Amino acid sequence: MTKRQFYDWQTAGGVDDVMRLVDILERAEVAWCVIGGVAVNHWAAEPMVTRDVDIVVAADQVDRVIQLLSEAGFDATRHEWPVNFQGKSQVSIQLSTEEFYRDFPARSVPADVHGILLRVASLEDTLAGKIKAWGEPERRASKRMKDLTDITRLLEAHPEVRGAIPDRLKVILENNS
Repeated sequence: MTKRQFYDWQTAGGVDDVMRLVDILERAEVAWCVIGGVAVNHWAAEPMVTRDVDIVVAADQVDRVIQLLSEAGFDATRHEWPVNFQGKSQVSIQLSTEEFYRDFPARSVPADVHGILLRVASLEDTLAGKIKAWGEPERRASKRMKDLTDITRLLEAHPEVRGAIPDRLKVILENNS
Protein backbone atom coordinates (compact mmCIF):
# COMPACT_ATOMS: atom_id res chain seq x y z
CA MET A 1 0.00 0.00 0.00
CA THR A 2 1.41 3.40 -0.98
CA LYS A 3 1.40 6.44 1.32
CA ARG A 4 -1.34 7.93 -0.82
CA GLN A 5 -3.48 4.78 -0.64
CA PHE A 6 -3.01 4.61 3.13
CA TYR A 7 -4.05 8.26 3.54
CA ASP A 8 -7.07 7.68 1.30
CA TRP A 9 -8.08 4.65 3.37
CA GLN A 10 -7.63 6.54 6.68
CA THR A 11 -9.72 9.49 5.47
CA ALA A 12 -12.44 7.57 3.61
CA GLY A 13 -11.55 9.00 0.22
CA GLY A 14 -9.70 12.13 1.35
CA VAL A 15 -7.21 12.09 -1.51
CA ASP A 16 -9.93 13.19 -3.94
CA ASP A 17 -10.99 16.12 -1.73
CA VAL A 18 -7.39 17.24 -1.17
CA MET A 19 -6.54 16.92 -4.88
CA ARG A 20 -9.65 18.96 -5.78
CA LEU A 21 -8.58 21.61 -3.25
CA VAL A 22 -5.06 21.80 -4.71
CA ASP A 23 -6.39 21.92 -8.27
CA ILE A 24 -8.81 24.75 -7.45
CA LEU A 25 -6.14 26.85 -5.71
CA GLU A 26 -3.50 26.24 -8.37
CA ARG A 27 -5.81 26.95 -11.32
CA ALA A 28 -6.93 30.18 -9.62
CA GLU A 29 -3.26 31.11 -9.06
CA VAL A 30 -3.88 31.74 -5.36
CA ALA A 31 -0.92 32.08 -2.99
CA TRP A 32 -1.58 29.34 -0.42
CA CYS A 33 0.00 26.68 1.76
CA VAL A 34 -0.88 23.99 4.25
CA ILE A 35 -0.11 24.59 7.90
CA GLY A 36 -0.69 22.53 11.05
CA GLY A 37 -0.38 18.75 11.18
CA VAL A 38 -0.04 18.24 7.43
CA ALA A 39 2.90 20.66 7.35
CA VAL A 40 4.42 18.90 10.37
CA ASN A 41 4.14 15.63 8.45
CA HIS A 42 6.35 17.07 5.74
CA TRP A 43 9.05 18.29 8.13
CA ALA A 44 9.00 15.46 10.71
CA ALA A 45 10.82 12.16 10.25
CA GLU A 46 7.64 10.07 10.26
CA PRO A 47 4.16 11.21 9.19
CA MET A 48 1.04 10.76 11.29
CA VAL A 49 -2.42 10.55 9.79
CA THR A 50 -4.59 13.61 10.28
CA ARG A 51 -8.05 14.23 8.91
CA ASP A 52 -7.64 18.00 9.11
CA VAL A 53 -6.06 19.92 6.26
CA ASP A 54 -5.35 23.41 7.55
CA ILE A 55 -4.62 26.00 4.87
CA VAL A 56 -3.93 29.69 4.64
CA VAL A 57 -4.24 31.89 1.57
CA ALA A 58 -3.22 35.41 0.68
CA ALA A 59 -5.36 37.88 2.65
CA ASP A 60 -6.90 39.42 -0.43
CA GLN A 61 -7.94 35.98 -1.71
CA VAL A 62 -9.98 34.67 1.26
CA ASP A 63 -13.42 35.59 -0.11
CA ARG A 64 -12.51 34.35 -3.57
CA VAL A 65 -11.30 30.99 -2.20
CA ILE A 66 -14.48 30.58 -0.14
CA GLN A 67 -16.50 31.17 -3.29
CA LEU A 68 -14.38 28.83 -5.44
CA LEU A 69 -14.51 25.97 -2.94
CA SER A 70 -18.24 26.41 -2.39
CA GLU A 71 -18.86 26.39 -6.15
CA ALA A 72 -16.81 23.17 -6.37
CA GLY A 73 -19.19 21.44 -3.98
CA PHE A 74 -17.46 21.89 -0.64
CA ASP A 75 -19.86 22.78 2.18
CA ALA A 76 -18.62 25.88 4.03
CA THR A 77 -19.14 26.72 7.70
CA ARG A 78 -17.82 30.05 8.99
CA HIS A 79 -16.39 30.43 12.48
CA GLU A 80 -14.62 33.31 14.21
CA TRP A 81 -11.20 32.54 12.68
CA PRO A 82 -11.44 29.60 10.33
CA VAL A 83 -13.82 28.71 7.57
CA ASN A 84 -14.34 24.95 7.53
CA PHE A 85 -15.04 23.03 4.34
CA GLN A 86 -16.35 19.52 4.02
CA GLY A 87 -16.19 17.54 0.80
CA LYS A 88 -17.23 13.95 0.25
CA SER A 89 -14.64 12.36 2.55
CA GLN A 90 -13.76 12.55 6.23
CA VAL A 91 -11.17 15.25 5.54
CA SER A 92 -11.97 18.58 7.12
CA ILE A 93 -10.42 21.52 5.31
CA GLN A 94 -9.90 24.53 7.56
CA LEU A 95 -9.07 27.89 5.99
CA SER A 96 -7.44 30.04 8.65
CA THR A 97 -8.17 33.74 8.45
CA GLU A 98 -5.89 34.71 11.36
CA GLU A 99 -3.45 37.54 10.67
CA PHE A 100 -0.62 35.47 12.22
CA TYR A 101 -0.51 33.13 9.19
CA ARG A 102 -0.90 35.68 6.39
CA ASP A 103 2.75 35.72 5.27
CA PHE A 104 3.19 31.93 5.36
CA PRO A 105 2.27 31.34 1.67
CA ALA A 106 5.10 33.63 0.53
CA ARG A 107 7.64 31.40 2.31
CA SER A 108 6.07 28.04 1.48
CA VAL A 109 7.81 25.17 -0.27
CA PRO A 110 6.51 22.48 -2.63
CA ALA A 111 6.34 19.10 -0.90
CA ASP A 112 5.04 15.58 -1.35
CA VAL A 113 2.91 14.76 1.70
CA HIS A 114 1.11 11.40 1.78
CA GLY A 115 1.83 11.09 -1.94
CA ILE A 116 0.11 14.40 -2.74
CA LEU A 117 2.01 17.44 -4.04
CA LEU A 118 1.19 20.44 -1.83
CA ARG A 119 2.56 23.84 -0.90
CA VAL A 120 3.75 23.57 2.70
CA ALA A 121 4.60 26.28 5.23
CA SER A 122 8.34 26.65 5.80
CA LEU A 123 9.91 24.75 8.69
CA GLU A 124 10.21 27.92 10.76
CA ASP A 125 6.60 28.92 10.06
CA THR A 126 5.32 25.41 10.80
CA LEU A 127 7.11 25.44 14.16
CA ALA A 128 5.87 28.98 14.95
CA GLY A 129 2.30 27.93 14.15
CA LYS A 130 2.53 24.90 16.43
CA ILE A 131 4.01 26.98 19.25
CA LYS A 132 1.20 29.50 18.84
CA ALA A 133 -1.45 26.75 18.90
CA TRP A 134 0.13 25.07 21.95
CA GLY A 135 0.14 28.40 23.80
CA GLU A 136 -3.59 29.04 23.36
CA PRO A 137 -5.12 28.26 26.78
CA GLU A 138 -8.65 27.94 25.39
CA ARG A 139 -7.66 24.94 23.24
CA ARG A 140 -8.71 21.53 24.47
CA ALA A 141 -6.03 19.74 26.47
CA SER A 142 -5.89 16.91 23.91
CA LYS A 143 -5.18 19.39 21.09
CA ARG A 144 -2.48 21.12 23.12
CA MET A 145 -0.87 17.73 23.83
CA LYS A 146 -0.89 16.95 20.09
CA ASP A 147 0.71 20.37 19.45
CA LEU A 148 3.42 19.48 22.00
CA THR A 149 3.96 16.15 20.25
CA ASP A 150 4.18 17.90 16.87
CA ILE A 151 6.73 20.37 18.27
CA THR A 152 8.76 17.45 19.62
CA ARG A 153 8.61 15.68 16.23
CA LEU A 154 9.87 18.84 14.50
CA LEU A 155 12.75 19.25 16.99
CA GLU A 156 13.76 15.60 16.66
CA ALA A 157 14.00 15.97 12.87
CA HIS A 158 15.44 19.51 12.92
CA PRO A 159 17.35 20.25 16.15
CA GLU A 160 18.72 23.41 14.52
CA VAL A 161 15.40 25.22 15.16
CA ARG A 162 15.52 24.63 18.94
CA GLY A 163 16.48 28.29 19.43
CA ALA A 164 12.96 29.31 18.33
CA ILE A 165 11.41 27.52 21.31
CA PRO A 166 10.25 29.81 24.14
CA ASP A 167 11.90 29.15 27.52
CA ARG A 168 8.66 28.04 29.21
CA LEU A 169 8.19 25.42 26.49
CA LYS A 170 11.83 24.29 26.71
CA VAL A 171 11.27 23.48 30.39
CA ILE A 172 8.25 21.32 29.54
CA LEU A 173 10.08 19.55 26.74
CA GLU A 174 13.10 18.86 28.95
CA ASN A 175 10.89 17.49 31.74
CA ASN A 176 9.17 15.12 29.31
CA SER A 177 12.31 13.76 27.68
